[in-house]
Amino acid sequence: MAKKSKLTAKSYASAKARYAELGVDTEAAMAKLATIPISLHCWQGDDVGGFENTIKVSGGGIAVTGNYPGKANTPDELRADLDKALSLIPGKHRLNLHAFYGEFGDKKVDRDEIEPAHFKNWTDWAKANGMGMDFNPTCFAHPKAEDGFTLAHPKKAIRDFWIEHCKRARDISAVMGKALGSPTVMNVWIPDGYKDTPYDRLSPRQRLSDSLDKVFAKKQNRKHMLDAIECKLFGIGSESYVVGSHEFYMGYAIKNQKLLCLDAGHFHPTESIADKLGTVLMYVPEILLHVSRGVRWDSDHVVTLDDALQSISAELVRNKLLSKTHIGLDFFDASINRISAWTIGTRNTLKSLLIALLEPATLKEAEKAGDLTTRLALMEELKGMPWGAVWDQYCETQNVPVGTDWLDETRKYESEVLSKR
Repeated sequence: MAKKSKLTAKSYASAKARYAELGVDTEAAMAKLATIPISLHCWQGDDVGGFENTIKVSGGGIAVTGNYPGKANTPDELRADLDKALSLIPGKHRLNLHAFYGEFGDKKVDRDEIEPAHFKNWTDWAKANGMGMDFNPTCFAHPKAEDGFTLAHPKKAIRDFWIEHCKRARDISAVMGKALGSPTVMNVWIPDGYKDTPYDRLSPRQRLSDSLDKVFAKKQNRKHMLDAIECKLFGIGSESYVVGSHEFYMGYAIKNQKLLCLDAGHFHPTESIADKLGTVLMYVPEILLHVSRGVRWDSDHVVTLDDALQSISAELVRNKLLSKTHIGLDFFDASINRISAWTIGTRNTLKSLLIALLEPATLKEAEKAGDLTTRLALMEELKGMPWGAVWDQYCETQNVPVGTDWLDETRKYESEVLSKR
């Protein structure tokens, strides 16, 4: 490791000098990156299973493929797996928890009965790790969501059940945020929609709007929790019509000044959300960004360092939108080692942010002056700059593995822990 550290330092010294020629302070870029938390999604660790003792059903637009051995079967196993992943990722981050990951003992606690006590162990774990938490009501995988409708259900009794669930989730979020000293972002996503073309598109949206009004009726302290609502183009079982479309939720978020959640996999396969970020933030106070990767459909693949991801991070950095953006991950892959999936996805998200932070101010100056030749030349030149050496140095200073050394750690953990489950 000592030899590798010397190589890292040598490469970084050269990269630092190269960036300095462009007026870029690599130390400042790394310092800024260290302040950006990514909210790791708990559901990557157990294939979106949860720990309820109620009867669950499949569905709700969620499909996890693969059967890689070693998934977490208990809350303690999931927390241990998260600890391992976090030890391989530079920086201080957050946990994003779904409501059906509560700890209910041997009791059957339905979704409209959940309480803060069911999530105390998670909150204590996060506090011990110096982390914040985010939360989600779980409006799927339940008998009362079996027909694909929840908050927009035509039956009032079903809507009332899910309204109560979301209300309780907001209260739990506020307790978490207060305990951890960082506001919990609570995100409402529902699977409601039709597989085939509906006759009436409006009525479900009117019901959803009314349900949301009831969910958000209680005023919560924004120092403790923030409300977010998540749009979607289509899902499994809702290919032809989704009640919570982008237009619906954007209108609702603007009207009620809620956070709008933009998921990178929830739009047309060739549509980038990068251009939406700044535009949306002209009208809503903050946004929740779900970093995911759709492949031909919203398949929630592990995030790679592709053009779409780099465009998103560039938009956030160039327009100084990071202070108004809450970044979380949302993918699930059971075909590979789950801890590696967390590690790859989070490190790639951080890499994309670092690349953006290493852009020179002269880019904006050239564009403002109408010097589009210099703008294009610099943008192309940056593609070959040694940002990787800066990333390695950042990992070194954060005491996490450099390069692919983290892979050795996951293999060892798989051999010693995961293979024995």
